Amino acid sequence: MNALVVNSSGRTELSVSRKLTAELVHQLTLNHPSLHVTQRDVSTSLPFVNDLMIGGFYIPEARRTPEQQQALAFSNQLVAELQAADVLIIGVPIYNFGIPAALKSYVDLICRAGLTFSYSEAGPKGLLVGKKAYLVVTSGGTEVGSSYDLATPYLRQLLGFLGITDVEIIGAGQLSLLGEVPLMAARAAIQQIHAVAA
Repeated sequence: MNALVVNSSGRTELSVSRKLTAELVHQLTLNHPSLHVTQRDVSTSLPFVNDLMIGGFYIPEARRTPEQQQALAFSNQLVAELQAADVLIIGVPIYNFGIPAALKSYVDLICRAGLTFSYSEAGPKGLLVGKKAYLVVTSGGTEVGSSYDLATPYLRQLLGFLGITDVEIIGAGQLSLLGEVPLMAARAAIQQIHAVAA
């Protein structure tokens, strides 16, 4: 079984979302000793979608120019990682009620018509079916799941669009206000995870 861990916090050692995603990976490894984990830190060096990429998105690969192919190489790598994953774990610190800009850049690079979703007369269809996703959502002041939390519903909608409908939220919100209580609750939820269908 393959797991893809996507961390998006701008912090490193002091990041709560990174600590919780690591604890979740540890818990899953206890249940699945052969788990293969791919780590993807999107907090640094992710390009924003540009004109060259967009031009390449909507034409067949054989017709892309060498410049377009080079521009799409990293996006292709990210998509391949996602396609290979059985389990997706995303560390999501809430910044100003939404997701970090780095995570939005990642989203724009993995939403690829013909690879991760398709359109038909019946409407859009996600192509990443059969995967399990965990959103490890942390915040200083925003209550996870409240009307102020724009990150969680956005990512749930986005993953559903890509075909990933089995989404579990592990939240540790309002850490600046409530101290260790949300963190303890998140850790307890992680310890309750016993198995993920391969």
